[in-house]
Amino acid sequence: MPNIRTRLLAVLVVLGGSLVTAGVPPATATTPHGSSRAIPPGSLWFDGAPLTVRGGRFTDGQGREIVLRGYNVSGETKLAENGGLPFASVADARESATALRALGGGNAVRFLLSWAYAEPVRGRVDTAYLAAATEQMRAFLDAGIRVYPDFHQDLHSRHLFGPDSWYTGDGAPKWAVDAGSYPKESCGLCLFWGQNITQNAAVREAQYDFWHNSHGVQDAFLDTAQTTMAYLEQHLDEGEFAGITGFDPYNEPYAGTYDLGQTSRTWERDLLWPFYERFRARMDAAGWQDKPAFVEPNLFWNAGISAQKQEGGLLDAGTLGPGYVLNTHFYDQKAISGVLMWGKAADGQYAADFAAVRDRAFAAGAAAVVSEFGHPLSGTVADKAPTVLKAMYQALDSRLSGASWWNRPSASGPVLSGTQWQWDLYSGRHHELMNDNPGRVRTAGDAWNDEDLSAVRLDDSGNAALRQDARLLDRLYPSATAGTALAFTYEDRSRDGSATLTWNPVPAALPNVAKLVGAGRYGLLVWRSGDGGAPTELHLPASFPPAATTVVSDLGAVYGPPAHTLATPVAVAPEPGGTGSRRLLLTDADSGVPHFALVTDGATAPPADLLAAARAELAGWVAARFPWTPLWSPG
Repeated sequence: MPNIRTRLLAVLVVLGGSLVTAGVPPATATTPHGSSRAIPPGSLWFDGAPLTVRGGRFTDGQGREIVLRGYNVSGETKLAENGGLPFASVADARESATALRALGGGNAVRFLLSWAYAEPVRGRVDTAYLAAATEQMRAFLDAGIRVYPDFHQDLHSRHLFGPDSWYTGDGAPKWAVDAGSYPKESCGLCLFWGQNITQNAAVREAQYDFWHNSHGVQDAFLDTAQTTMAYLEQHLDEGEFAGITGFDPYNEPYAGTYDLGQTSRTWERDLLWPFYERFRARMDAAGWQDKPAFVEPNLFWNAGISAQKQEGGLLDAGTLGPGYVLNTHFYDQKAISGVLMWGKAADGQYAADFAAVRDRAFAAGAAAVVSEFGHPLSGTVADKAPTVLKAMYQALDSRLSGASWWNRPSASGPVLSGTQWQWDLYSGRHHELMNDNPGRVRTAGDAWNDEDLSAVRLDDSGNAALRQDARLLDRLYPSATAGTALAFTYEDRSRDGSATLTWNPVPAALPNVAKLVGAGRYGLLVWRSGDGGAPTELHLPASFPPAATTVVSDLGAVYGPPAHTLATPVAVAPEPGGTGSRRLLLTDADSGVPHFALVTDGATAPPADLLAAARAELAGWVAARFPWTPLWSPG
């Protein structure tokens, strides 16, 4: 454990922001493994406490409600070119982590791992692979980014597919496939790789065998998962391990084939949930007792196409409790199809879909995360991406459309955590031999089944660059709320080509707020204060320079918020990790009291009377809309 001086310093950092000044070296913490590391400048989460799940929300060591936002790192793990690792080198991992923080605004990643590379020979875990993965993971932890690993699979395994196959997979090692004697794979007339899940006999039979533990393959997977988790616990220092938020046991589970009389719901009850309980026990045995399992229901439980949708959502698992997080994915299959959704996404397009996630998590007493969402960035449906992604982020922020948000914000619901698919530095620059066929080298897009969803790439100078509108990706969001978030919205004014998308204009009933925001972006958070002393934090996009940012709150109204000090209720501080990104800190001194904060870049040096008038309007609006500051409930 870190010594008393280190603990005291961590508390002071929590109360006062960064204590690191010019000429003063950063404090160091002695790790459980005898090494030492610098406490990240400005870190408010480096207190030795991991995230926990309490009251259906993620909470940190100061009891603040935490929202995880970021990306999947990365689909490169599905490929063979870098040996099942997300990056070719630790240097690339560090560049990616810095860019993800500074350009993409992320504070969390879902970090993909490969079972095939972790256990290439049955019963023998490759510690060299685990060591390389750990070092790449450490690059994100050192940048102040929380991590939840995922043993990823799609279509069960690469080794189900031959060198001339139209598609490929990832996940299980070759020995696990060889044990099954599966038929030659064939999807028939499949237009999308995902159709293999239900139409390819080899994939379906292999999935079925995994869930029934045929040939002991599930036992072997659990053994490898436990060894992997134990390795991470032993080789990450205490501060780094605190940044590991949990583990995603299995990507997009599906039965393969149902037994006679079995339904999707009884399959979840009788096979999927017992697997998660077994995985949970392995987490405990590996020293992960305080970290939740990010459990995914049957992947079709919330499918966007009604013909695909199956009953599920772990309905028979009871109250999940702090050991689990409800983890789901969402893609608009209608939009991706190109024929089932004409035109673009619109305001509130996915409000009902994401409301279903909130409602299911509420009923299960669990925190929720949408660990994958996205849309293709090339091909015939790429033109829909700007609106589809905006609508998905809108639905993560609130269960309401922009048109209804200002009238009934108390129905906004919790702000959902989410990680976009994906963040791949090598986008468009791969050299992947598809199914080990040297005659089929894939370089374009994600180099995997013709997908192209990475939000980032390396430009011609070798620097990380966004492939999507920075206004869409680097967002204002409440990363830590000291109390309970009651409502949040963000109008990012992102672009669809040359058109600015405005789905949530300030209503005319608040003329001074509307004047202050103008044509700029704005976010509005309403929260009820808690009992802790740590501040509420909102990630401040890189394009919101503090000197040109306006904050109007009951805690104060200021243009150009200053650097954080103990006596400053509205202030700016660096994000953890030294990447240059920033956050807005809002410090209250009460408990159970409603607060609000409007953050905008729409005004230049607004006069004091306009700030005061906007503040009065917002105070009246909050008093009218939150007369008793009720806790959110579904409905």
